[in-house]
Amino acid sequence: MESLELDQLSQPIRVELDAKFAAREVGYVKSREVIRSSANAIRSLHRGQWETADELVTLAGSTLREVQSVLTDHPDVLHTGFVHDAAKEYAEAAVCTALFRGRPLPSPASLEINPIAFLHGLGEAVGELRRRMLDRLRDSEVLIAEQCLGEMDQIVDLLAELDYPDGMTAGLRRTADVSRALVERSRADLTSTLVQERLRAELSDRTRDSG
Repeated sequence: MESLELDQLSQPIRVELDAKFAAREVGYVKSREVIRSSANAIRSLHRGQWETADELVTLAGSTLREVQSVLTDHPDVLHTGFVHDAAKEYAEAAVCTALFRGRPLPSPASLEINPIAFLHGLGEAVGELRRRMLDRLRDSEVLIAEQCLGEMDQIVDLLAELDYPDGMTAGLRRTADVSRALVERSRADLTSTLVQERLRAELSDRTRDSG
């Protein structure tokens, strides 16, 4: 039987796959670093540690660009789930930083990420806005709480307008649905607090008048 010389065929394939695997491993580890930095940035925002949050968002962005650079020659890996997740978490941290600090929102282009990952990060920022709203209510900062709810409303409205097939948007519709539910719960929480405050104020006025 004539030899098929498979070794000669497999050698360049092996070289290519080894390079892809090595790049994937680096990209995966770096992507986890992006997610960790982004999560820590959001945690710092809730604590009012503004400078730390800025530094961590910057770190997350530079690390994500490293991931993109490592995987440039391997687009099939670059567009896989773990890179999308890292970009989404980075977008969430960048959006929350802007909203919490009253800055203009970043764009996908300014963050150098895919628009779909950006939209998912924008949607997940709604959950952090809800947390900020509740924190502000506990501190009787009603105006800031109302502002948070307004921002949540605007994000959900945008996501609702982008009615494209899930295959194009990586399941953005589900993110939009979850965000909408959070907005409605937050609206109920804010309304309940405002009503209670109004009743408490009226009761205080009556007590003062009767005295």
